[in-house]
Amino acid sequence: MLTELLTGWITHQRWFAGKGRPIDELVVDSDIELAHRLRHLIISVHQAGTHDRYQLLLGTDGDTSGRYSHSRIGDGCYDAAYDPDLTATLLTGMAEGRDLGPLRFRHLEGVEIDTSLRSLVLGAEQSNTSLVYGDTYICKLFRRLIPGLNPELEIVTALARHGSQHIAQPYGWIETELDGAPTTLAMTQEFLATANDGWALALASVRDLYASLDPSASDAGGDFSSEAYRLGVATAEVHHELAAAFPTDVMDGQEVKQMMEDHRRRLAAAIREVPELAEHARVAQEAYQRVADVVSEIPVQRVHGDYHLGQVMRTTGDWVVLDFEGEPGQPLDERRALSSPLRDVAGMLRSFDYAARHLLADHPDAEELRPRAVEWAELNRSSFLAGYSAGGGRLHAEDAVLLRALELVKAVYEVTYEARNRPTWLPIPLAAFQMGR
Repeated sequence: MLTELLTGWITHQRWFAGKGRPIDELVVDSDIELAHRLRHLIISVHQAGTHDRYQLLLGTDGDTSGRYSHSRIGDGCYDAAYDPDLTATLLTGMAEGRDLGPLRFRHLEGVEIDTSLRSLVLGAEQSNTSLVYGDTYICKLFRRLIPGLNPELEIVTALARHGSQHIAQPYGWIETELDGAPTTLAMTQEFLATANDGWALALASVRDLYASLDPSASDAGGDFSSEAYRLGVATAEVHHELAAAFPTDVMDGQEVKQMMEDHRRRLAAAIREVPELAEHARVAQEAYQRVADVVSEIPVQRVHGDYHLGQVMRTTGDWVVLDFEGEPGQPLDERRALSSPLRDVAGMLRSFDYAARHLLADHPDAEELRPRAVEWAELNRSSFLAGYSAGGGRLHAEDAVLLRALELVKAVYEVTYEARNRPTWLPIPLAAFQMGR
């Protein structure tokens, strides 16, 4: 029986969110035939009072050669995301704007989609599965389904219509209705085949500095500061484009105070989980209080929401921003909520600290290299901020107070994350609470 096969199979998938808990019930909510031997399933998984939905491309009766044994579900069926003979249906559906039962395949107005390309699954992602078609498109299948319009699709299509140069061109998407809301199942964008990941470029610079005989971060062969400046400019331009494409607002003084109170509660919860944070709590509390005392209002708008060096790519022309989904694990409404653009700025500043320091975690010369790490981070943080200001990003005097607080908000989140997942990295976010930063 298919449900029994799926129950045994799904718990072993990287994108399954309920690992470690028994499945009480698995139900196939939707089963649509997309093409010969290809079905689209939406599955409900019930576990200890929780209910999550997932999507699956199910290949049937076609793997006679055993090519897809690694994605085998049971006799005669397998995860068809790995079968390029079947996934061509997705591109064709988007190109032609098909409706198949409750599934709607759509494309952005004015674009053409080459339906002749074959797909290859990219890497081993935690929550999604990305199919790369040739070197032209990347189609992201959202495995765990959350009712509502995905923020990334919403944002990149809006920015594309405004002519943004800092996004990967969107081409099409697949959607359905869940709980009465149009829900994104997949989206297809330009695949940046020759671009370089921002995190990888930053790490190359740090490694070069650590290996260099020259102790100066600005003189070492891997100086990243000019790229950090350009990234700051690009970030400011994206923020302006978001403000033009979506509604904006202003958070008044009372709302600012309430926001800081919410962050105090999160700080207290983090201290309960990670006692090492307690000795640094005063730094964060004072920063939060200073915002409440001196910031009378905060302009808010749509933002990236999970901004760091791993979310940007350097093309031959400029920086491109990816993954506008927002912070993983947060409710959809929260990820789509208006926020200060400085939240993104703070996230990138923290990312520079991570790039500089994480290689020291198990480095035999960590103490000797730490001053270089600090210098590299400060050089690139200041270059990024200079670029952000030059690009038209708002950085007034009182904004420095808010930016410092938002950095510490991010660092509190990082402390709990590292304590749970990478304890040896815990000193990285704890260093953010040092006085004088």
